[in-house]
Amino acid sequence: MPGYFIMGVVYAFAAAVQPGPFQAYLISQSLSHGWRRTILASFAPLISDGPIILLVLLILSTVPPWLLLALQCAGGVFLFYLAYGAFRTWRTYATRTEPAAESGQRSVLQAALVNFLNPNPYLGWSLVMGPLLVKGWREAPALGISLLVGFYATMILCTAAIIMFFSAARNLGLKIRRTLIGVSAIALACFGIYQLWLAALARW
Repeated sequence: MPGYFIMGVVYAFAAAVQPGPFQAYLISQSLSHGWRRTILASFAPLISDGPIILLVLLILSTVPPWLLLALQCAGGVFLFYLAYGAFRTWRTYATRTEPAAESGQRSVLQAALVNFLNPNPYLGWSLVMGPLLVKGWREAPALGISLLVGFYATMILCTAAIIMFFSAARNLGLKIRRTLIGVSAIALACFGIYQLWLAALARW
């Protein structure tokens, strides 16, 4: 059992700390709204991964190419939408004494949508976590459960740490906070362009 738990921990840590659309969204929200209004977003993978896991387990390692293509296109467009929201925050930040209110519920739902429209979880679950989960479950259900516990406990803790770290950056001063929000808007737009570019390459 410890082996499967450790594998879940290691893979979740690697997935959580590498730059991506989900991480860029967390950073943007943390800088704009603080950790109290963003911390629930750390639970977004629990919402978005359920349908992904079910889909991947049904057609393990054979996710249709058209599905990844559609996800990349939809994800790219949604990232542009989020980038525009971050840009609006950057543009008006100097004139505001308090960031516009955003409920934790809305934050976690947006974060879940970002993760759901990102092809990486599909690839990760079809190529790595899915086969491990099936193998562990066939050996003993407790092994599969320990893999999931290790993965999601680590993912939630790592994303919460990212949120707390960048929320602390809000104390560095208005100019620096505004600059970081601008950088996060650019990062979201770049990830949107990248996903659309990948979709175009796959299409042609």
